[in-house]
Amino acid sequence: MIYGFLPHVARGRGEDAPEVVMVRSIRVLGVLALGLLLPQPGVSQTQSTRRIVIFTADVPQSQRLFLARSSGSKIVRELPLINAVVIETPSTKIRTVEAQLRTLPAVARIDEDPKINWLKTVDARGLDFAVPSIKSIAAPVRELARRGAFYPPQTPKPPVGQETPWGITKVQAPAAWNATRGEGVKLAVIDTGIDLTHPELAPSIQGGWNALTKGDDFNDDNGHGSHVSGTIAALDDDKGVVGVAPKVGLYGVKVLDAEGSGTYDDVLAGMQWAVDNKMEIASMSLGSSEGNQALSDMVAAMKKAGVILIAAAGNSSGSVGYPAAYPGAIAIAASDGYDALAYFSSRGPEVALIAPGVGVRSTYMNGGYNTLSGTSMAAPHVSGLAALYVAKHRGATPDQARTALADAARKLPSVPDIGQGAGLPSAVKLVH
Repeated sequence: MIYGFLPHVARGRGEDAPEVVMVRSIRVLGVLALGLLLPQPGVSQTQSTRRIVIFTADVPQSQRLFLARSSGSKIVRELPLINAVVIETPSTKIRTVEAQLRTLPAVARIDEDPKINWLKTVDARGLDFAVPSIKSIAAPVRELARRGAFYPPQTPKPPVGQETPWGITKVQAPAAWNATRGEGVKLAVIDTGIDLTHPELAPSIQGGWNALTKGDDFNDDNGHGSHVSGTIAALDDDKGVVGVAPKVGLYGVKVLDAEGSGTYDDVLAGMQWAVDNKMEIASMSLGSSEGNQALSDMVAAMKKAGVILIAAAGNSSGSVGYPAAYPGAIAIAASDGYDALAYFSSRGPEVALIAPGVGVRSTYMNGGYNTLSGTSMAAPHVSGLAALYVAKHRGATPDQARTALADAARKLPSVPDIGQGAGLPSAVKLVH
């Protein structure tokens, strides 16, 4: 078909050229054909829905799979740590499938498995997840702007050389490097992946996994995971930036897509991978305002397996998000360059520690660098500190790490306990 102008041929008034008639006919036929292909009003399109089916602990794996398939559903993945199978079925049949499965004595419960954005917003000025309302932040924002707290003092970047971001100095990481730099510790960043070719990160990357594709390509297509990774582990090599633990073994676990979205089972699968591959520390700078029992169970399973889970508290300026709010996680709030609580930082009795989270410069995707704010930026400071601790205390349990981090912390005078927990930890106190 030709869609365009045809040579002009003179005709009498009111008379169409044959070519014009042909083009009009083709257009009409095209519209009719397109109408047959487009969704018609009142006709629902086939969509699928996922559910996390949790079985009783005594049901063997083979029977779990058999029962899940017997419902007519597609098996998405298994989550053995929590005795679960993730299924996918047409949305029009999900209620029938749920009712069928709930009649089975082997089924303990069925959890919903929506796909959500675990980051919400992330840019040089913005936040990582759970953005607060304009009304709740207007006054604090004006005060912070007056004090210049959005862009706290940073080590000046020389024309050629390495920048030590202000947060790395604030937690006193360089002063602890004579004792350890995190050598031999396995740390998983459960996020959007890691820039596999970034010169400040690539030498430290020891492996990883993509929960979305179930493959080995965990390259970062968002930037968030690479930023987190740089705060933890950017090399000390006289260029770019440097992280808290520049010699830790870094593992990228991609559970979120380029938009920062993923299902609950994607995130759960990344947590399962961390246990299966014997990670010592897992850093999770992601969160949701709503948890579910499967997520709670997985946090508990990680702790039982000995994985130290560091999680961002959230940016709602209200209650702590999930998974940080679960007892097995170490929830991290955010401070600014003046030792004040960041206006956006979530708060509550679940907060364990506070760390720098405003105007944090770090690595980014495509070999770049970026300055971001959020509890997503605070959590990796503590993840790096945990790596320094574990390097000096091999085999440390999650409870031992939590206690050591708290003992190495100092209270920030202007911050209430619900906003800082034990306070801001010091690498020097942690390793000496």
